[in-house]
Amino acid sequence: MNKKIYLSSPHMGDKEKYYVDEAFKTNWIAPLGPNVDAFEKEISEYLGVKDAAALVSGTAAIHMALKVLGVTYKDIVFCSSLTFAASCNPIIYQGAYPVFIDSEAESFNMSPLALKTALEDYKSKGKLPKAVIVVHLYGQSAPMDEIKEICDSYKVPIIEDLGATYKDKFAGTLGDLGVYSFNGNKIITTSGGGMLVSNNTAFIDKVRFLSTQARDKARHYEHSELGYNYRMSNVLAGIGRGQLKVLEERIAQKKHIFETYKAAFKDISEIEMLPILDYGKPNYWLSVITLKKNSPVKPLDIILTLEKENIESRPLWKPMHLQPYYSKYPFYSLDKDGICTSEDLFNRGVCLPSDTKITEEDLNRIIHRIRACFPQINF
Repeated sequence: MNKKIYLSSPHMGDKEKYYVDEAFKTNWIAPLGPNVDAFEKEISEYLGVKDAAALVSGTAAIHMALKVLGVTYKDIVFCSSLTFAASCNPIIYQGAYPVFIDSEAESFNMSPLALKTALEDYKSKGKLPKAVIVVHLYGQSAPMDEIKEICDSYKVPIIEDLGATYKDKFAGTLGDLGVYSFNGNKIITTSGGGMLVSNNTAFIDKVRFLSTQARDKARHYEHSELGYNYRMSNVLAGIGRGQLKVLEERIAQKKHIFETYKAAFKDISEIEMLPILDYGKPNYWLSVITLKKNSPVKPLDIILTLEKENIESRPLWKPMHLQPYYSKYPFYSLDKDGICTSEDLFNRGVCLPSDTKITEEDLNRIIHRIRACFPQINF
């Protein structure tokens, strides 16, 4: 059996162990502690944002963002359709009603045009959304100037999910609240974990309260609100602190992987790389290719070819409006030739191995197998 090549797996180093050992030495094992406080401060400083709350997952961070924005039963929340379910599941946790927005072809992210159409429609119904969740896909930021201008004109707050940079700022700091995931497949990880950031310190103070079981200030246990057990552990925060120190190295390696694929496939007309737009610097989380509609090679052909060689790849996210659970909810489409943009990208896209531990030999092996799918290409 050939060596397994992963799509994107955890990449641990020596720095993480120092902070984890410190947690053990001081017996700070339970949630909260010095590593949590320091990790929040270091993330805030890195992003240039006023405050941050370390939580058990990115999903919990989205849930808390919706809570502090006052989203409740039967409220409307708009969300990108081309995303993972974790981006929209918290809408259901709150008893709210998701409305899905199509992508634009340029960035794969939320389409400003589809968003504007949806907002105009819901304004005419007299029920604007309580929030818009914008997902920055695969390390490429959405066109936030346009999205923010549209949302601001309707006075609808924005929650950003993941991202890299947009112009001179980090995605996640442009809206009212930003969410970062430290799941095991992310560029930096805390095993499981997430961070909610905002320039509104009152939001973060409220999140810290709610995510620590909403315990009121009293000698005894007093609870006047529903709370959640969502705070990150001091041990996992230690891993995050060590990972943060090598973030720029990890991004550089992700970029190298992307550029290697791009150079290797430049003579294959059927393959297009994820567009890189000049309004920001992506973090290249996953290297994504799309196949032209007339390509005789389909995404599944590539996925199965790599799978036979013990190489992990994956389709793009299946849009939420096509998921069995969410298919009953509204969707605002950019219909082109009878198919929406997000569905078209899903049908034509493949996420290639983007693991930061990948070697040049691994990359050559992946590239060779993909090129072999196109017999008209000379090796």
